[in-house]
Amino acid sequence: MSSTGIEIEGVSVIFDTPARKVTAVTDISQTVPQSSFVSIVGPSGCGKSTLLAVVAGLQKATAGGVKVAGVPVSGPDPKIGVVFQEDSTLPWRTVEENVAFAMEMIGTPKAERRRRAAEAIELVGLGGFEKSYPSMLSGGMRQRVALARTLAVQPEVVLMDEPFAALDQQTRLFLGAEVRQIWARTKQTIMFVTHDISEAILLSQQVWVMSYRPGTIIDVIDIDLPGERDAGVVSTPRFNELHNRIWGSLQAESMRGFQQQETGKSTKPADQRSEVAAT
Repeated sequence: MSSTGIEIEGVSVIFDTPARKVTAVTDISQTVPQSSFVSIVGPSGCGKSTLLAVVAGLQKATAGGVKVAGVPVSGPDPKIGVVFQEDSTLPWRTVEENVAFAMEMIGTPKAERRRRAAEAIELVGLGGFEKSYPSMLSGGMRQRVALARTLAVQPEVVLMDEPFAALDQQTRLFLGAEVRQIWARTKQTIMFVTHDISEAILLSQQVWVMSYRPGTIIDVIDIDLPGERDAGVVSTPRFNELHNRIWGSLQAESMRGFQQQETGKSTKPADQRSEVAAT
């Protein structure tokens, strides 16, 4: 296996919209070392999710490409797991059936599905809820089910697209700590998209800051906090230094995006204001 988990090489994505062509991301080249945890922050509409979709094989790049473990990504692959923001549990399936679903799709034998599902359910702290249906679970617990479903496939790379965005702050902190502990045990390579600077610092070894659209990487910050960390680290001087640096890189881009959106609202007729939002 390559020592580099993810290689992003000159990736650009251009969307055709009814009004015009929109460049979502442009000329991004970065590497994510195997078993590392990288978070991506940036203003709304900068292309964070688009970049993640290219890495996942769900979106074709207009230029450039991605390799995972040295192999070009040409489409969805079981070695690349994705956890989305939206609740993706199947309401008619129990927790254990939801967790087994992705393994069913790739033809994992039944006995192996059961074993892996049980392990993943324990790993995310849902032991005792195997027979429960999603309607019986909180939002945070349903996100745990989605995470367990991804982990059960045993991917080399896990991509997370704002998985905690719909949750309250306390639940986000709790689940973030769980994800970091799981990563420490599994040694998977993780790319994590978030709008929350503090969340990015708490979870990651490195944070990438993206510019407003067309999105590109404008800063890469190594998070040199202790490997064992909890929410208490937010009160330390080093955390504040890292937060200020990231916000300093992000502030001007966020304002630029806001100004462009406001200008577009004021100058375009209502029937021309809709275009593909590359978030």
